[in-house]
Amino acid sequence: MVTPMGIGVSLILIAAGAILAFAVDYDVSGIEIQTIGWILLVVGIIGALLSLIFWSSWGGTGGRRETVYRDDAPAP
Repeated sequence: MVTPMGIGVSLILIAAGAILAFAVDYDVSGIEIQTIGWILLVVGIIGALLSLIFWSSWGGTGGRRETVYRDDAPAP
C-alpha cells in the first residue's frame, strides 16, 4: 500500500508553489518559474486532499476501547 504524503509536506508544497506562481518575477532561460509554481501548487493540493481522505478513513488515534463488566453477568 502506498501512503500519501503527509499534510505538512502538502502545506510546504502549496506555499512554495504559491510563492513561485504569484510572487516571483524572475526570468530564467528555458524554465518557466510560474509553471513550476502552479505544478507544485496542484501537487500540494492533491496531496493534502489524499492525506485528509486516508486520515479520515483510518479513524484517528483517539479510539480507546473499554471493557465494561456488569454485576449481574458472569465474568469472562
